[in-house]
Amino acid sequence: MYRSRILIAVALSLAFAMPAQAQPDLKPIKRVEPEYPADAARSGTEGFVEMEFTVNAAGKVESVSVVTARPTRTFEKAAVTAVKQWAFAPGGGRGKVRLDFSL
Repeated sequence: MYRSRILIAVALSLAFAMPAQAQPDLKPIKRVEPEYPADAARSGTEGFVEMEFTVNAAGKVESVSVVTARPTRTFEKAAVTAVKQWAFAPGGGRGKVRLDFSL
């Protein structure tokens, strides 16, 4: 039982480790890493944010929505701000990403 939980956790973490695009032609050309929130750094808080995003035909991220965040209301703003600065090759599409925040 314990081993199966570990395997499930590893599989889920790998599923969100890299952007998983709905369209295979969504190719990143610029990725901006999020800034670690100062309050979280001071308190030693770590966590993650899982997001979905839409890329327009020009390759610019148009919308970002948070799917899951742990802890809540800690890393979301930094994560969304970073993803909105990403750029992709022209063509558009949808993607998912998990950004981990660790010290």
